[in-house]
Amino acid sequence: MAGFRGVYPALITPMTAGGELNEAALREVIEFNIQAGVHGFWVAGGTGESVLLEDEENMRIAEIVSDQARGRIENIMHVGAATTARAVKLAEHAAKSGVEAICCVPPFFYRQSDEAIVEHYKAVGAAANLPLFVYNLPQATGVEITPDMMQKIQDGVPQLKGLKHSAVTFANVRAFSNMGLQCLVGNAMLMLPALTIGASGCVDGPPNVAPELWVEIWNAYNDGDIHRAEAAQEKASQVTDLVRSIGLHAGTKAILSERLGIDCGAPRLPGQPITPEQRTMMRQRLNELGIGRAAVAQSGD
Repeated sequence: MAGFRGVYPALITPMTAGGELNEAALREVIEFNIQAGVHGFWVAGGTGESVLLEDEENMRIAEIVSDQARGRIENIMHVGAATTARAVKLAEHAAKSGVEAICCVPPFFYRQSDEAIVEHYKAVGAAANLPLFVYNLPQATGVEITPDMMQKIQDGVPQLKGLKHSAVTFANVRAFSNMGLQCLVGNAMLMLPALTIGASGCVDGPPNVAPELWVEIWNAYNDGDIHRAEAAQEKASQVTDLVRSIGLHAGTKAILSERLGIDCGAPRLPGQPITPEQRTMMRQRLNELGIGRAAVAQSGD
């Protein structure tokens, strides 16, 4: 196992036409990424629309990813919730489902004291007794986990293993790494520079759709081939641009549907599906990047 190092796509949650969890498509997306060489998944996080799902749906996702992975990669299951009781319930189930680790946003909506945040993580960590990753996503939670705050969590939560660092304070990657934490950078465009200052890998939504590009960044960097790594990062960043131009949820689902020849559905409401104009643009851009279905078919001739 990679030891929580490498490429960890933030897994999508495919939906049926009726807006329900599409288990068959989820299994195909998981397998596609595993075969591309990813080291694990960040499950039911922001890209996975977890806050729009029922707790029972998130629990079923934990069961599916564990079953499909069969120990081949490391699943880090998000159990974050607005209340400690819900997060504890999800953490307990995640441990029973067989995931390798859990992750959790800090309590959100109501601003809590540092002491309350530490107590929240203590309860969640104890409930699962698995490696715990803090999910540092202040753009969504309104709470930034600074190095000082992380030190308090580290002092109080024995299960703490690391974090996904999605805050804009990029320099804190180095600080978290120097604390002995596994710091997974949460911006797919910054994987390579983050590795050079101590990051242990990358978690983001775009690697779902073209995992081979981020795996190439990882492999090239670890081979000491910085020019190859830079070329891979540039192409990966162009894919990220494409996803972001459509929208994270609609973009990741539409591109995976196109590449795999399956239907991953639309975002859960209030999220909106891709438009016909966006789909036409997406297909053209994927072919220009050499990863669209037409481009792949042509290369195989």
